[in-house]
Amino acid sequence: MFKIFKDFDWLIFLPIVILGGFSLSLLASSGEKFLFPQFLFFSFGFFLFLLFSQIDWQIYKSLAVFAYLLSIVLLVLTFFGPEVRGATRWIEILGFRWQPSELVKPLIVISLASFFSSHPPKNLKTLILGLAILAPPLFLIFRQPDLGNVIIIAGIWLGIVCVAGLPFFLGVSAAVIFPLFLPLGWFLLKSYQKVRLVSFLNPYFDPLGAGYNSIQAMIAVGSGQFLGRGLGRGPQSRLLFLPEHHTDFIFAALSEELGFIGAALAIFAYAILLWRILQVAKNIKDPLASAILLGIFSQIFLQVFINIGMNLGLVPITGITLPLLSYGGSSIISTMIALGIVVNIAKTTTKSRAIDIIPSSII
Repeated sequence: MFKIFKDFDWLIFLPIVILGGFSLSLLASSGEKFLFPQFLFFSFGFFLFLLFSQIDWQIYKSLAVFAYLLSIVLLVLTFFGPEVRGATRWIEILGFRWQPSELVKPLIVISLASFFSSHPPKNLKTLILGLAILAPPLFLIFRQPDLGNVIIIAGIWLGIVCVAGLPFFLGVSAAVIFPLFLPLGWFLLKSYQKVRLVSFLNPYFDPLGAGYNSIQAMIAVGSGQFLGRGLGRGPQSRLLFLPEHHTDFIFAALSEELGFIGAALAIFAYAILLWRILQVAKNIKDPLASAILLGIFSQIFLQVFINIGMNLGLVPITGITLPLLSYGGSSIISTMIALGIVVNIAKTTTKSRAIDIIPSSII
């Protein structure tokens, strides 16, 4: 048992403990309805974290095609699942609703990392092939509809492409051409998604409708001030002025109840987590490992940036969860699997550096 903790990466584990502690504390003040399931999710997630930290990351090269096909199957199953608020994003297993668009993120990271580590995007043909691999899962998620996770998956693709060796001229060309097609995206959006974008520019245009969530979140963040109102004492959250205070807007609830200090500590925990992933990526020389690490970094960074941004009114509301803080098993399991993979790669890096050092010390 203790062998598992040998060479354990505490810079990954401690942020998990801090963020998980915040999550359970906030949900405990909301009642047992959310606390016990979240505790089960974290327990299972921690088991998967330990499991994947022991699986040699090099095996993912041979499992890439299987991982990709499994992600497609999981996303197709959502269309046979329950419809909630006009969206079909979930499947029901063991009495819980699971969100495949969250669960498939590590699978897509492995698939894309494997492809681009074997086929660096040195030319337009390879880049188009990479887009063709991305297109099916992206389309299935868009059809649910789940615009937030479309952005995350696209960001994962971009992060992996950049670390895989995207030529400068292709990067610049894409940066110039892509914005020209953005206006066309407006016609692909659902009506409620268009309303969200408009209300983002001016939430007080419809303060009781489309702008309501954003306004209440900003009020909650501001009312916490420096030390917060105390756990369970936030009026915005506890009197239900702030909708989804346990999921999409848990950062606003955290800021209200634990103040600037609590919010800053949570952001610091994310910063340590992301810094550690980049540090491991910097020390690893294998292209597959580098691509996996940058894919996981992109996944977590974008979710944190977008979720906190929408809680502060800086980003349109997209329904993206805050990793390790928001209530929900799918997000926790996806993140814990990804971080378990990071820990395994980090252990490999530590061992390889030790091998390099030993001969020189003998000499």
